[in-house]
Amino acid sequence: MPTPFVCDMTALDPTERARHRVLAMQLRPAVVAFEELPDGYAARFERAAQRFAILAEFMALESLCCPFFTLALEAACDGGPLRLRITGPDGVKPFIRAELGIVEACAPNP
Repeated sequence: MPTPFVCDMTALDPTERARHRVLAMQLRPAVVAFEELPDGYAARFERAAQRFAILAEFMALESLCCPFFTLALEAACDGGPLRLRITGPDGVKPFIRAELGIVEACAPNP
C-alpha cells in the first residue's frame, strides 16, 4: 500500500502558516521552469541573493507540514540558476504536481 501524502495541518501555527503562504506567493511567479525528475520535480529560479533566504525559509516550513518530501536547494556554478528539488517516495509526483500547480507536462531531466 502506498504511503499517503497528507500534509500535517497541525505542524504550523497560524503565524507560520501565514508566512508559508507569503513565501509561496513570492516564489511561484519567480519560477523560470519546472523540471520532471524520476521521483519528483525541480523548480528553477534565476539566482538572486535574497532568493536563497526565501527558499531556505520556505523549505524549513514545508518540511514541517509535508514530512514525506525530500527538499534540496542547488546553486549552479558560475552564478547559474537555483533549483529547488522536491522529491519523495513512489507515487508522490501527482501530489507534488497538485501542490505546485504544475498543469503542463514537464520534459524529463535525463
